[in-house]
Amino acid sequence: MKVLVVGSGGREHAIVWKLSQSPKVDKIYCAPGNAGIGTIAQLVPIGAMEFDRLADFAKSEGIDFTVIGMDDPLVGGITDKFEAEGLRVFGPRANAAIIEGSKAFSKELMKKYNIPTAAYETFDDYDKALEYIRNGDFPVVLKADGLALGKGVLICNTLEEAEEGLKTLMIDKKFGDSGNTVVIEEFLTGQEMSVLSFCDGKTIVPMVSAQDHKRAYDGDKGLNTGGMGTFSPSRVYTPELAEECMRTIYQPTVDALNAEGRTFKGIIFFGLMLTDKGMKVIEYNARFGDPETQVVLPRLKNDLMEIFEACVDGTLDKINVEWYDNGAACVVLASGGYPEGYVKGYEITGLEDAKKAENIIVFHAGTALKDGRFVTNGGRVLGVTGIGKDLDEAIKTAYEGVKLIDFKDKHYRKDIGIK
Repeated sequence: MKVLVVGSGGREHAIVWKLSQSPKVDKIYCAPGNAGIGTIAQLVPIGAMEFDRLADFAKSEGIDFTVIGMDDPLVGGITDKFEAEGLRVFGPRANAAIIEGSKAFSKELMKKYNIPTAAYETFDDYDKALEYIRNGDFPVVLKADGLALGKGVLICNTLEEAEEGLKTLMIDKKFGDSGNTVVIEEFLTGQEMSVLSFCDGKTIVPMVSAQDHKRAYDGDKGLNTGGMGTFSPSRVYTPELAEECMRTIYQPTVDALNAEGRTFKGIIFFGLMLTDKGMKVIEYNARFGDPETQVVLPRLKNDLMEIFEACVDGTLDKINVEWYDNGAACVVLASGGYPEGYVKGYEITGLEDAKKAENIIVFHAGTALKDGRFVTNGGRVLGVTGIGKDLDEAIKTAYEGVKLIDFKDKHYRKDIGIK
């Protein structure tokens, strides 16, 4: 098979890496990809939002199957476009990807179908939103309705912070039109975790759990980022909790989408929190998480290509999805200054040493090739994944990998998986 993967980050590198192990896959293309992905796939210089060009490429090149990694193209309708052209594609249609594309929609869906989540109100009028927070309790959570690169969620501890946050989203338009509507949500306390799942429109198969670290600095300080590191499995997600989630969250979400005429085929990402009132949904995503993918896929025993095909064909119930009984941890190496201003173009050293090391996988996120050498080309540069017999060994291995790699102003959290 010829496979095309659409995207350019660490998540796509992990997907390409896993697909490259499938005996069914002969050649992989990635559009637009990055320098690391280019070592195992042929890069295609087409942007993820150039639907016509991507579909034309898939037809002219005889691509058998396309995997969409990123949120923007899914929400924008790339799957609808590919299906209309008679192409096989993995990822939900736009009317199902809306569970990520609109937080207001996903909250209304959960409310309508009694899926446990935080109490909330939705506003598209700045003055009314301002009045609401001035009469509310703190802390409070502000969420831009649309896509915001994982950064459109603000936790505000005081009225002053909430007023500033509301201004940032709705007046200053830091995330563009994504902030035209905001969801104002009660602040929940508890342990957060992420569970990704395969879905074929009726059957849902949860993957092993993971836990992300969104804040830029140790101790969960600093601004929200796209993710500074993650580990799998979560220390608190028990088989009993998994059963509870299947009964109250996972299957009800699939059934709710079907009831709304929005059949979902692809990956549903559940951002969860274990509260004193049970498990609740923090957010949905309509694709693999980044960097969660970098710890979940290395633990998968199955041929990923077979699972993708089963999701598209509606035969996921015929596959026994199996996982290694081990641990994985990923530490993100970021450019100094991320998630705000940072400089690109610094040479990266030590990648060959990391490649030779046992139980270490380096996934490229923001890298480029310059004069035959890898250089930094983004905020999140690399994800260093360590595998171990358990979580503690995996974390130790990941940080051993971090020590091998260097570039100017390298920044990373030193407490991934510690809490």
